[in-house]
Amino acid sequence: MIRSWMIYGANGYTGMLITELAVSKGMKPIIAGRNSNKIIKIAEKYSLNSEVFSLDSIEVSAEKLNNIDIFLNCAGPFSKTAYVAMEACIRSKTNYLDITGEIDIYEKAHSLNERARESKIVLCPGVGFDVIPTDCLSLLLKEKLPTATELNLAFCSKGGSLSPGTLKTSIESLAKKGKIRSNGKIISVPIGHKMNKIDFGDGPKTTISISWADVFTAFYSSRIENVSVFYPLSSRSIKKLRISRKLMVLFSINFIQVFIKSLISLFCKGPSEFDRKSSKMIIWGEVKDKKNKRVVGKFSIGNGYDVTAVGAIEAVHYLLKNSKYSGYFTPALLLGTSVLKKLPKFSGIEYELFN
Repeated sequence: MIRSWMIYGANGYTGMLITELAVSKGMKPIIAGRNSNKIIKIAEKYSLNSEVFSLDSIEVSAEKLNNIDIFLNCAGPFSKTAYVAMEACIRSKTNYLDITGEIDIYEKAHSLNERARESKIVLCPGVGFDVIPTDCLSLLLKEKLPTATELNLAFCSKGGSLSPGTLKTSIESLAKKGKIRSNGKIISVPIGHKMNKIDFGDGPKTTISISWADVFTAFYSSRIENVSVFYPLSSRSIKKLRISRKLMVLFSINFIQVFIKSLISLFCKGPSEFDRKSSKMIIWGEVKDKKNKRVVGKFSIGNGYDVTAVGAIEAVHYLLKNSKYSGYFTPALLLGTSVLKKLPKFSGIEYELFN
């Protein structure tokens, strides 16, 4: 029996990349979204079946997902789509995947663990750049230092730009505080609450703590209770960030968000193929234990959007072949760390041990 799967948000920047990759591999996803004109055009271009619906109603969405084995959600901001989608997947007994980096979505998926098991489906957010590379590194570092009690992760972009969906999600996140995990609990802190000097391969860079999904997922993948994620910023940018913190509350006002998102839709098209192929990401991680033993791991991969497309397809492939699992999973626990080898331009991991 041929199992069916759906790409929702196939008309978005990343959704299109995933659709193109799937078709190039001979796969036949059902493509879906709420923009009928765009979805129909894509379906005709690739000779694919399509569905047009919005993720507003659990009942309607569950009906659309009847007889769908895997639902891959590519429609961000995921705060607007994931909750209904996961509930609908539980009702229709459809496996749920997405490419989000929003912590709230992971918390929701984890809270639905028992219901997902009862429905015999998998809930696995984050099967793209958010968070396959960092999640796998977390697990591998814990294996290198089983006594680790602290995990620090970071990533650095070498070239490239952002898609409209990523920018819109970023606008939403500006209204929220940063997150770290301390003694097993996620706590809210100002963005840039912690700073760290990290060498991504071209000398130490100043980095600040950010709210990244690994603050949630790494705890379940590695069982390490103290987790922070860092991103490099120049000293000038850090000063501007600190000055503008009080203004960030403005981004919580609905009409301001709507206005900025409309500008993004009009003027942002996402990186070109040349931009993607000529850029890369550096992934860095560090674990420490109470005796000051430390292990650092570092590797490079391709552009985040290309990594997301490959990661998402690998997750779909895995679930098409494996139906024995159910419940909430992090990507590393579902796919295994060997998935890293399948990501574009994966360099292999360099480890350093400090005693």
